[in-house]
Amino acid sequence: MSKIYADHVFTSESVGSGHPDKICDQISDAVLDACLAVDSSSRVACETMVGHNLVVNVGEITCSGWDAINTEAIARSVVRDIGYNKPELKFWHDSFEYISRVHGQSPDISQGVTAGQGLYREQGAGDQGMMFGYATNETPEFMPAPVAFSHRLLFELERRRKTGAIAYLRPDAKSQVSVRYVKGKPRRITNIVISHQTADVALEQIRKDLIEVAREVLDPTGMLDRDTEFFINPTGSFVLGGPYADAGVTGRKIIVDTYGGVGSHGGGAFSGKDPSKVDRSAAYYARYAAKNIVAAGLAEKCEIQVAYAIGVARPVSINVDTYGTGTVSEKELQEILEKSGLFDFRPAALIRSLKLLTPSGWSYRQSAAYGHFGRAGFPWENTDKAVELQRVAGIREVA
Repeated sequence: MSKIYADHVFTSESVGSGHPDKICDQISDAVLDACLAVDSSSRVACETMVGHNLVVNVGEITCSGWDAINTEAIARSVVRDIGYNKPELKFWHDSFEYISRVHGQSPDISQGVTAGQGLYREQGAGDQGMMFGYATNETPEFMPAPVAFSHRLLFELERRRKTGAIAYLRPDAKSQVSVRYVKGKPRRITNIVISHQTADVALEQIRKDLIEVAREVLDPTGMLDRDTEFFINPTGSFVLGGPYADAGVTGRKIIVDTYGGVGSHGGGAFSGKDPSKVDRSAAYYARYAAKNIVAAGLAEKCEIQVAYAIGVARPVSINVDTYGTGTVSEKELQEILEKSGLFDFRPAALIRSLKLLTPSGWSYRQSAAYGHFGRAGFPWENTDKAVELQRVAGIREVA
């Protein structure tokens, strides 16, 4: 049932952990981690803003161990760990002013998302809205090639920055990769853009070093060729960066955080939200289901939309789109998701399934840079349902 796609070029970007918006995401998620560590039933909606010599936290947090949590110390630790640890960066962990305006969660919201309270007596969704999960077999990460490649580039550049392998690199960075698709398959990288904050170093050296890294990272894909264009610090100088040069806010990189613009997005951000917020947890679970469907060979690409009403446990709808690549029908896949018992999209069930309230071996802060999807170690990236999906699909007639 494969669909023949018109040839096209698709572009996605990534941003480094030192980008102002990503500083905010990591601080917000570090606060969430601290709350869950002392109270797994914490309700957290933590927003962060950074600017010139300033970090601000606002939001709603209800946590039984709140008095023991020092959000200022968390913010300074995150900023230092990212690499803003020197006065010459103009923004660093010892210098910024810190402001907190955090208060408790509204009881009107709490009663609808706490089991045993509200109209339905079952833990309901923390908000209305729709969430999407997506997976494709075009990369080992089950991610679209352009965003996967963009993340790979910055992840390696951060490693070299932190190890001192390229000592002049500074924390703020962005990348962008354009990939030509032929009949729906990625075939070649047409161009690569990297804008990386640096010390005052000759542009020729920066371009030479970063092109070398890009080739090392992406040569194994087989998609680089002599016609691939490289745009490295195309403005010519990127010395002043981070919050000194640009303000940042939590949740402003939702496309970087997900699939690079491929597929759909429900509009909700992730970082700083505890799992009762289905903006986050249901998007994770939809990714989990979509990835297992693709890993099972039931489709080459799969997008799942799930929608909720606030305070209501069961989704108001689940929709499956395989873009014409399914080996079974979309109707059958939807029935498997809703009736087979393999997946349960009720908030309490999906939180329990992925152990989202008790992270072990991973942290929410780790998810807050280089994408929430496509990296091993997160429970929503497991493909433990793939074999069972094959069995269930195999005993059904294709519509």
